[in-house]
Amino acid sequence: MLIIDSKDCENIDKALKKYKKKFEKSKVLLQLRERQSYTKPSVRRRKEVLKAIYKDQVTAGKFD
Repeated sequence: MLIIDSKDCENIDKALKKYKKKFEKSKVLLQLRERQSYTKPSVRRRKEVLKAIYKDQVTAGKFD
């Protein structure tokens, strides 16, 4: 549960903006999307390995 401390004189738009920022930082939406479908651990690991290989190639300058 997200709680936003707002002062009485604070505009509702500012409070809403604070809420949205806190919501993004908590990564609730990412967790919900991840839980919608099951991915096997082997597939997850393979995806991470491919991502790491790609990052290494980018830092090495093979991709522009």
